[in-house]
Amino acid sequence: MLVRAAAAAAAAATTSSPGLLRRLWRGGGSGAAACFPLGRALLDVRGAEAGVFLQGLLTNDVTRLAAGEAGGAGLPRALYAHALNVQGRCLYDLILYRLHESPEEEPHILLECDSGVLDAIQKHLKLYKIRRKVNIAPCLDLSLWAIVPGERAGDIASSLAKCADQALVLTPDPRTEVMGWRLIAKKGANLSEIIPGSHIGNIEDYHRHRYKQGIPEGVKDLPPGVALPLESNLAYMNGISFTKGCYIGQELTARTYHMGVIRKRLLPVHFSTPVPKDSIPEGAEILTESGKLAGKFRAGGGELGIALLRLANINEPLCLNIAGDKVKLTASIPEWWPKTASK
Repeated sequence: MLVRAAAAAAAAATTSSPGLLRRLWRGGGSGAAACFPLGRALLDVRGAEAGVFLQGLLTNDVTRLAAGEAGGAGLPRALYAHALNVQGRCLYDLILYRLHESPEEEPHILLECDSGVLDAIQKHLKLYKIRRKVNIAPCLDLSLWAIVPGERAGDIASSLAKCADQALVLTPDPRTEVMGWRLIAKKGANLSEIIPGSHIGNIEDYHRHRYKQGIPEGVKDLPPGVALPLESNLAYMNGISFTKGCYIGQELTARTYHMGVIRKRLLPVHFSTPVPKDSIPEGAEILTESGKLAGKFRAGGGELGIALLRLANINEPLCLNIAGDKVKLTASIPEWWPKTASK
């Protein structure tokens, strides 16, 4: 089934600020857009109770997604959310895609997840499925792409709208506009036909862009059972609802939010000298000049990475030890963050 609303989603993207994304994106290439093949997995969740089922497991308000077009104007085609454990720590970061077109149709949702935990997510969902009318199965015949405008992007949304009938899902990334669009198509689809003038980008450029913007994705950036949703900027990335009602892990998350005290956050970091990929142990301590613990490294390589840092220390000179050598680094506040955010 081709998603008829893909063109509308692309057209709606023109109401955002594509200039910000083009200014922040420095991936190279002269095509209209860079298409990055993502190694993340897709899980098919469908059935009469699919929306209600996911609503009790995820941080965001899935009813907004499950309602379909007839439920009201401006409803999303995609939604970002986390699944938490009972202690309120992140298990899996997910993007949900709506395939059904109206509330009268049977709810049909795709879950995008880290491919390394696909089996674990299926077990997690089936644990809580009980007798609900929900079918859960991996989508092995689909491919997932990130679409990021290049330096000479032109009217990307117009191009996307013209060829949207060849895509299963084509929608702005729900986390933030600086991440461009998400595309789901059949495996083997011709990307040059779906996105005219585009080119296949190096996936490392995609990850560098993510790190530069401080966007976590997958289990390395968000260690299961370790990461906390608000420290991971879930609220900034439109991934949580504080009005939806109960879900697993809600209590600690809601209490932290309403107390308004978040002392650490995931932030992009820039190394003074390039470091080999995977040369820094996960969770390596980041220190201030005086030797005080400022945070922990999560992932990255080259000159860019992402780290969980104490906000009180982000303007100080920082460093970490790599194989006995001290490497300096600096942290920065992403430009896409809310300017007046207090929580």
